[in-house]
Amino acid sequence: MVLSSGIPDLEVAEAASLEEAMRCAMVDPALVLLDIQLHGLNGLEGIALVKRKWPSALVVILSSDAAPQNVRMAQERGAAAFVSKADSADNILAVIEQLRQGLPILSPAHASAPDGDGDRQLLTPRQFEVLDLLCQGLPNKVIGRRLNLSENTVRGHVQAVLAALQVSSRSEAGFAARRRGLVS
Repeated sequence: MVLSSGIPDLEVAEAASLEEAMRCAMVDPALVLLDIQLHGLNGLEGIALVKRKWPSALVVILSSDAAPQNVRMAQERGAAAFVSKADSADNILAVIEQLRQGLPILSPAHASAPDGDGDRQLLTPRQFEVLDLLCQGLPNKVIGRRLNLSENTVRGHVQAVLAALQVSSRSEAGFAARRRGLVS
């Protein structure tokens, strides 16, 4: 809906999985938008398949998990851009429009930051919101309702926060976030 309303001359085809997209009869799409968290084969693993089927298509990864390692992997595997679901619709449309015009896309600022170098650079604004609500002890379902996100998207943000803080549980994330001054 955002793509169709934001770019008037854009023809959009949708698929629920990468396997479904591979069976699509579309001929030579200019751009393929892939989520990392797809059913079956994930978006990062699927970049090569997309490039094999549609060699001239630009691949854009769109994900709630914009952890630096995911951004780097996407770029290494041939993605033209990586866009966080936490970005505004205008920013996402701007990246797509830049690609359509053949303009280079700069990597997200946090993608080039070394791992562990500044928690503020590793988390998106949306991930900070999720972290704050997580520190209040709220479950994913409630966080999703508060931020108007699906539970699956919240789960992706929580995983990205855990990875960025280098912890393995929600309680450890809360402790680490308070210790580092990320939340009050």
